[in-house]
Amino acid sequence: MPLTNGQGPKRAILYARVSTDEQARSGYSLAQQIEALRAHAAREGYEVLEEVSDPGQSGASLERPGMDRVRDLVASGGVSVVLAQDRDRFAREPAYHYLLRREFEEHGTKIRALNDRGDESPEGELTDGILDQLAKYERAKIAERSRRGKLRKAREGKMVAGPVPTYGFRYNNSRDNYIVDERTMPVVRRILYLIGVGGYSINAVKLTFDREGVTTPNGAAYWSHKAIRDCVLEDAYKPHTFDEISKLITPEVASRLDESRHYGIWWFNRRKTRTRQVSEQGPNGVIYRKRTSASENPRESWIAISVPDAGISREWVEAARDAIKDNRITSSAGQRAWSLSGGLFVCGVCGRSMTAVTTSRPNGKRYFYYRCPRRVQDGTAACTQAKYYVAEEVESGVWNLVCGILTEPEQLRDDLERLIEQERKSVRGNPEREVRTWANKLTELDSKRSGYIDLAAGEIISREELKAKLAQLEEAREIAERELEALRMRQERFEELERDKDALLEHYAALAPEALHSLAPEERHQLYKMLQLKVVARPDETIELIGDLVSTAEVSNLETTHPILRQ
Repeated sequence: MPLTNGQGPKRAILYARVSTDEQARSGYSLAQQIEALRAHAAREGYEVLEEVSDPGQSGASLERPGMDRVRDLVASGGVSVVLAQDRDRFAREPAYHYLLRREFEEHGTKIRALNDRGDESPEGELTDGILDQLAKYERAKIAERSRRGKLRKAREGKMVAGPVPTYGFRYNNSRDNYIVDERTMPVVRRILYLIGVGGYSINAVKLTFDREGVTTPNGAAYWSHKAIRDCVLEDAYKPHTFDEISKLITPEVASRLDESRHYGIWWFNRRKTRTRQVSEQGPNGVIYRKRTSASENPRESWIAISVPDAGISREWVEAARDAIKDNRITSSAGQRAWSLSGGLFVCGVCGRSMTAVTTSRPNGKRYFYYRCPRRVQDGTAACTQAKYYVAEEVESGVWNLVCGILTEPEQLRDDLERLIEQERKSVRGNPEREVRTWANKLTELDSKRSGYIDLAAGEIISREELKAKLAQLEEAREIAERELEALRMRQERFEELERDKDALLEHYAALAPEALHSLAPEERHQLYKMLQLKVVARPDETIELIGDLVSTAEVSNLETTHPILRQ
């Protein structure tokens, strides 16, 4: 018998999710899931309130557009059950499944999947929990087999191809090693010659290439200092003798190499990359972005793979590296303070933060602009926002409007208090309840850990089984602690808003107009963040100032009066 939410009809939300790799690998389509859910809802007599889909979304996080929609619908009340085809459609981590179940229960809503095996009894919950862990274990085994397969391939001297080869190379037909690309490798050779022999700085190379229109590795309009530095430090370009290479690879792989030739080195397993999806408030509502963090693995875990000689003198490489070894990695923003950097100035077309750009003329004069970072991309990902915005003009117009806000302290206080209240209302779920939920989860994990250790001490489970179970508990603990930390940061955000409100009223609102205009760009930048303002570059080339403390205001229809470099 289907469960109801008190009196009235039985209302259901149908939820389907598929990640990109699942869709490509097995045809596990959204349409197939929705069709199965519709049939189940019809059999059980549910009134379907809404069908929510999450295409191309991973179940490793709850930050998904569709899941956000489901949580909002449940919070509004009147939902009896949220249905999915499989339990892992809601979340791949049992800890997230646990959180959703507790959150939905607060609103009288059940979470159900067509492959549930248990009921609402303790025994039923145990059965489903075991199935969740088994599914997670199987996914971990698949990932482990894939990782071992890649390691085996690398130890055999075969490259694990990524989406883009190292600049100057292209993949061979089997995509397990490089071939020198004579269209682009001359650019790399020139970089190393100019820096190592010609005495050029990285910036001098950049300006030379930009002036000559040399194509960049990623198709951008201008060369970056990082791209040039990476060419100098890349081991694939440095020639190594057979004796040097043979010390880094297995004898079996070395036996296939020509002892009279030189080779470059491409490192497998050098970096560890983590990608997670986060939601942010954009100029036109919530936007979802991938955030990637990378860290370098221990040196002993790297695996060397020989690649063809790039045809670059070893002396050039070593001289170039020696020339830049004491360089400080500089910011791409140039030598000025950008008061609208850090996501304050955004593109009104794609929602990306505008990039700070510095250009130099032959007479040595420098000019500063903001532009959309996606305007230089090729294909469908490119943004149509092509205008360069003169930094001084935009920053001046924004500041004039903000000064008007600060001259009305009473209105400012009311607006700040309203902003804080809106922040509290915008929080999904109940933060205090979520803290209790995750804290209880940690207590439960500690109890399980003690139980497993007792079982191992009594030789009821083996040491290998204990190790596997403790590893699972540790992973669940990391998730719980990460979510607790996010909740603490959210609470600190509210406290920071309260402090900012008082500090702003006491300091900025009391300043005379001439004192306000004397604030440094860094102080203005901090003030904008406190006010939670956004500056939006609209497609019609107007600039708008938006935020909870101001009515939408047009800064000006700014015309570019300074010379700029275009593609």
